[in-house]
Amino acid sequence: MPMDFITQTSNLLLIALVVISGGALLSPLLSRGGGSSVNPGQATLLINREDAVIVDVREPDEFARGHLPEAKNIPLARIGERVGEIERYKDKPVIVCCASGMRSGKACGELAKHGFAKLHSLAGGIDAWSGAGYPLKKGKAGK
Repeated sequence: MPMDFITQTSNLLLIALVVISGGALLSPLLSRGGGSSVNPGQATLLINREDAVIVDVREPDEFARGHLPEAKNIPLARIGERVGEIERYKDKPVIVCCASGMRSGKACGELAKHGFAKLHSLAGGIDAWSGAGYPLKKGKAGK
């Protein structure tokens, strides 16, 4: 009886849809590559207690609209070529952030390939940070 359900064409489409949807939901978790996820409160503790460095991987126009104070803006597309700008922080905690947390996971994976040891992705990104009531700084980055 269960095989009849699986072999019917319309049910095969439903099963395929479930498998593809599940894979799409899990892919961000599986593709992180490096680093742990931290919420805004945990990120604040890392910044205050361990002098964590903040790398914002959004595009410059997104960064200018609001970013964490003291964040360095290195867009995800250029992280590999600009990694030298943060090379000296390899052994310090590095918090990587973006708008919602998707790009930061990819950036953590790339930075891990370059030897960064203490990587953290800001869960929920800038949206979670501002939603928790933490301050944002507006304007362009110094670098």
